[in-house]
Amino acid sequence: MTFDSQAYAAQLEDKVTRLRDLLAPFDAPEPAVFDSPLQNFRLRAEFRLWREGGERHYAMFSQDDKRTPILIEEFPIASLRINQLMPQLKAAWQASAALSHKLFQVEFLTTLAGDAMITLCYHRPLDEHWHAAAIKLSADLGVSIIGRSKGKREVLGLDYVVEKLDVGGRTFSYRQPEGAFTQPNGTVNQKMLNWAYEALGDRSDDLLELYCGNGNFTLPLATRVRKVLATEISKTSVNAALSNLAENAVDNVTLVRLSAEELTEALNDVRPFRRLHGIDLKSYEFGSVFVDPPRAGMDPDTCELTRRFDNILYISCNPETLAANIAQLHDTHRITRCALFDQFPWTHHMESGVLLTRR
Repeated sequence: MTFDSQAYAAQLEDKVTRLRDLLAPFDAPEPAVFDSPLQNFRLRAEFRLWREGGERHYAMFSQDDKRTPILIEEFPIASLRINQLMPQLKAAWQASAALSHKLFQVEFLTTLAGDAMITLCYHRPLDEHWHAAAIKLSADLGVSIIGRSKGKREVLGLDYVVEKLDVGGRTFSYRQPEGAFTQPNGTVNQKMLNWAYEALGDRSDDLLELYCGNGNFTLPLATRVRKVLATEISKTSVNAALSNLAENAVDNVTLVRLSAEELTEALNDVRPFRRLHGIDLKSYEFGSVFVDPPRAGMDPDTCELTRRFDNILYISCNPETLAANIAQLHDTHRITRCALFDQFPWTHHMESGVLLTRR
């Protein structure tokens, strides 16, 4: 399959226009635009399996029709590694009843660094026959295999892949666990990290980070400030972030498992949290806050919290909620930098970033 570069350019320009229009009421500067590879950009993929013609096929469903499968032999937007593994895995389950029996879903997770993991999901318990076949599959394909059935998970190899990203002249190593959120477009993620690194700049004060995930932004941004207080609510992501901080010898970050709403309550002295025991919030000299919220954006209280900071560095996967949050902050902060990151080419979705500074 070939991709039309002119069609891609037109679609990207439509996204730029949309972001420009949404931010026009706030006198935003012209956005820097970071494009994506046209194909093989997606590092993870999930397929249902559909039986037709006596065998199982990879399948996906459109948003409008959840009943009619789209059978897939190759997936050009996915990484080369995923496309390499797809026929090899299919041949393996076709040759093995132990692997194919009641297999209903397959998930691939790969990295720019070349690591790969496959998760196989079953409507049956995993037995010794499956285990033996999966060990051989792991060795044959050179990947970690995870088997999932109701209430059980079996790991053959590692339950994470390792990504390596270059930011600000340094290579950072990221542990990305199975089942946890990771940025799907690694090439654009690296561009996004470098933009945020440059936008924050070298500072002598401290950074508050909300929604830190596995430490995707935390690692490079921590090298720009005196120290960081980072929060994340997902246990899986917290554990990955702690491993990533240790692996990269980043020692100026304190990570707390709190939601953004809970941290707002803590900073406002509304109530204490045992998870903050031993952490002196008043010892921080916060000059900047970094936020990368879910699609719903920041809730009004968290948005109000960010107003306290001279600099608000905001990465968003939903430009509409980004604009709504900026509207709440516009009386005290102005947009000094703006960017569009095409994380999701061939869709209407986009990632964007702004730096808001106090007026």
